[in-house]
Amino acid sequence: MLKGKTIILGVTGSIAAYKAVDIASQLTQAGAKVDVIMTKAATEFVTPLTFQAITGRPVVTEMFESGSEFNVEHVSLAEAAKVIVIAPATANIIAKLAAGIADDMLCCTVLASKVPVIVAPAMDVNMYQNPITQDNLAKLKARNFITVGPASGRLASGKEGLGRLADTNDIIGTIRQVLGRGGDLAEKHIVVTAGGTQELIDPIRCITNRSSGKMGYALAEAARDRGARVTLITAPTSLTKPIGVEMVNVRTAQEMYQAVRDLVPQADALIMAAAVADYRPLSAAGDKIKKEGNRLTLELERTADILGSIKGEFISVGFAAESSNLVENAKQKLQQKELDLIVANDITVADSGFGSDNNQVTIIDQEGKIDSLPLLPKRELADRILDRVVEFLSGKGS
Repeated sequence: MLKGKTIILGVTGSIAAYKAVDIASQLTQAGAKVDVIMTKAATEFVTPLTFQAITGRPVVTEMFESGSEFNVEHVSLAEAAKVIVIAPATANIIAKLAAGIADDMLCCTVLASKVPVIVAPAMDVNMYQNPITQDNLAKLKARNFITVGPASGRLASGKEGLGRLADTNDIIGTIRQVLGRGGDLAEKHIVVTAGGTQELIDPIRCITNRSSGKMGYALAEAARDRGARVTLITAPTSLTKPIGVEMVNVRTAQEMYQAVRDLVPQADALIMAAAVADYRPLSAAGDKIKKEGNRLTLELERTADILGSIKGEFISVGFAAESSNLVENAKQKLQQKELDLIVANDITVADSGFGSDNNQVTIIDQEGKIDSLPLLPKRELADRILDRVVEFLSGKGS
């Protein structure tokens, strides 16, 4: 998504300017070509040399720089970029952009550009909440500028409140979402489930599993980056909410079943990456169960078979975590649940599956095609799975 893309990073005079170095670094590591434009005030907080060392690109600080590689600089920069990101964006730059003022290179470049502009405000809480700033932000949003943040927390003034620069992951996630518009999943609605459900024994104990939710979250982010509208139905996890993704939080298998049933009639694909409990206690105790005797017997009942019972005009992708007879068991599940695809992983493989950032899987379809993939990062694997979903959606996978 980011590889080979030219991104303009505008840095303005906020104490949060140092965080822009991390943004530039992560974008560069992802393969983007990052051209940094700094206002004069920004250079008081971070030197241009820092960004030049990080990006390997010249940094623009002046309206009229001799010896620049850019011809009519603000125009050529604007034409080369796929997206402009201003992070941090001060109240001053927001006001100037709202008024159409062009007295520095950053403002000129924005005015000369037709690409999406992302603004990440960072300032004192009183400045942010000032009606003038809010009016200026409203003007920018009305002109299709995209805002991300600010976050709430302790500010440089010592106050607490809105005004902190949004998290780097949220800013980069927004960039990915913007660049993904028009991708091969544009105008498609993808529903993804993630995490391990929790079936209550009593108010503080539950039956669950070791699923981290990482695979489902990676699928949601990858689908977003390809232009899809994504709904992520997630059991409890410790993961950060993906930016630009609709979230439905559930806890139990029954709650997940209900959420899936409500959403799939409008979905183009359902990807069930969640580890749903097969059994739940017949009844949950209202009070904490006291330790009495040497044994505790729980009576369990089957939970709803989500994939097996919910059918419709959507592409269905299931997951099978197996410890033996991987392909045979996965094929059986594929046929029983009438899935289009099943993703099977051997849970005995080291550094793969539950809790890991990597996964080694075999993808099987209804035609019997078996695609055994090597150990891959879950984010890369997510795109491999979505490649197959795209084939089905275009009619090539059936």
